Amino acid sequence: MKAGRLRHRVTIQQRDTSSTWETEDSWTTYATVWGAIEPIRGREFWDASKVNSEVTARITIRYRSGITSMMRAVANSKTYGIVAVIPDERNAVQLQLMVKELN
Repeated sequence: MKAGRLRHRVTIQQRDTSSTWETEDSWTTYATVWGAIEPIRGREFWDASKVNSEVTARITIRYRSGITSMMRAVANSKTYGIVAVIPDERNAVQLQLMVKELN
């Protein structure tokens, strides 16, 4: 993986479950990493729509264990819900996060 592609600062957040009385969701930072953000377009979008039609982008980061679809990513003042986490075939170099933009 070439480091030059990873030019976006991406913060991976997990839901904070320490306080149960809050009415709003509270999120804490799990990791802050460098990543590449690519919008899904054309044929890729149609392939992705078979699984979930709301996938809007792919975030590629260096491999990091523990990231799940229950987390979210924040980059460039946009918040993305993680739909799927896809490791590469070697399972130790990179992760692809299929995400949808949240409002």
